[in-house]
Amino acid sequence: MAQYIIDYPHETINSSIQHLAHLTNVSEATIVRLSKKIKCKGFQDLKMEIAMALNSNNEIEYDYEELNINDSNESVINSISQSNAKSIRNTAQILSPVALEQAALMIHQARKICVFGIGASSIIAEDLKQKLTRIDKWCEIGKSYDEQATLSANVTKDDVVIAISNTGQTEDILQSLALAHKAAAQIISITKYSNNDVADLANINLFYSSSEKPVRSAAMSSRIAMLNVIDILFVSLASRDYERHTKLLERTRQAVKVKKRKY
Repeated sequence: MAQYIIDYPHETINSSIQHLAHLTNVSEATIVRLSKKIKCKGFQDLKMEIAMALNSNNEIEYDYEELNINDSNESVINSISQSNAKSIRNTAQILSPVALEQAALMIHQARKICVFGIGASSIIAEDLKQKLTRIDKWCEIGKSYDEQATLSANVTKDDVVIAISNTGQTEDILQSLALAHKAAAQIISITKYSNNDVADLANINLFYSSSEKPVRSAAMSSRIAMLNVIDILFVSLASRDYERHTKLLERTRQAVKVKKRKY
């Protein structure tokens, strides 16, 4: 089985544990044991590690650090488009369907939803809030430590905190999450795939893939990857109560529809 994983890494990350067990003629328990033997938490974690290894070995020809003032518009178009597309493709390989299902259910059942994001991540938080509000999931955003700490002070076990951080090491968010964790709130993290402190504090991790390049790419491909996860999470959530949510979406669409004005 180990040799199969080495020889066919792409097939491995796109297989369920049941399918891989069938292909390699071993039990699912054997796959789990192998995963843990090489310091992974389980098969899903193993797939993430393989995907990230493939990612690092297959860098796009165009990297943001290679851009300079003399780059042509064609080069800029190709570089940014390919990097963003790469982030989305790789995220599809490492985002756990099980974690997604659990996160959607958690939000669906929540009494109150708090979304934390600082800096560029606050833009993603705003997008999530707008989407949730459209299906009558009332939520609050914390874009600074003071706002996040205030929200965290009043959460309970029936509430959900969604923490958005590219590195997963944003100090203000970590301190706020510590308060929410102490209050027994459910925590969902949305971070780049890595071992990070935000993910460690969360009940559920929604990881995305983004090659961490200096400044220019960090502010671009990571943002696209985060928005992609938000879109996926929203559709998964909205699909849970399809008829009601489609009616709410239509109602809000009509409410904000631009009317012909008479002057």
